[in-house]
Amino acid sequence: MTAFLQLSRPVLLSLATAFETGRLHSPFNISTIKTYVPEILSSSVVEELNRLNAMGASPDHIAYTLRLLAAERSASQEIHDRVELVWTGQEVVGSQSRDTSVVVRELFSTAKSSILISSFAVDKGKKAQALFGVLASRMDANPEINVRMFLNVKRSHNNKLPESTLLKEFADTFRKEIWTGQRLPEVFYDPRSLAPGTGTKACLHAKCVVVDEERLLVTSANFTEAAHERNIEAGVLIDDPVAAKGMRSQFETLVAKNILRRVPGIQ
Repeated sequence: MTAFLQLSRPVLLSLATAFETGRLHSPFNISTIKTYVPEILSSSVVEELNRLNAMGASPDHIAYTLRLLAAERSASQEIHDRVELVWTGQEVVGSQSRDTSVVVRELFSTAKSSILISSFAVDKGKKAQALFGVLASRMDANPEINVRMFLNVKRSHNNKLPESTLLKEFADTFRKEIWTGQRLPEVFYDPRSLAPGTGTKACLHAKCVVVDEERLLVTSANFTEAAHERNIEAGVLIDDPVAAKGMRSQFETLVAKNILRRVPGIQ
């Protein structure tokens, strides 16, 4: 079947039709086959067809096999079309990747009902407003859009302030220097990031965006200007409800079990 696997979907279907209509029959030769397949592959296709004929395969059997291969090729292409490379940094000649900042703005501007954002680091001030401005405006204009953010709230080295104080400081910074909209998203954190020691300390390091439980961006890029415009960052945009719902479920389950908690003061 090696020769058939090198044929495109249209060529496979054309061959299948030729068998079904009686235009192709044994014995097979190059002069006839090259009408349907690229000349460079005609010899190997003829060899494959004659092998099938010697095994007792009828024209209908061969046509059926060719149509199965064409259907599989179509399904594979659909899967391929649902996955895109997302990139920040130096472009490579011939690359088919999409720019991180462009993809994120597109996800924000096309969301209809829900957006989940997870990031280890976020910018402040004008840079943050540039990143989240589109989404904040859409939230104010459309009360049906629900936004949940999962962010890392960290305790700096040797900082001995109570967790409640650190959370209040984070909430104040979020409202004043990160989010410009009137409606605020629900913001969650991992309490382990604020553990006073190092033994149980952990951070919320996941970087992803889930939109409408239909599209999922998984990326190395934080929500910072550097990560979206200058660093070398790589990710994939997946247009697949199963993957999108699965990722959202991971976060929602952690919230339901009180492993990830709501940041007080952001309401």
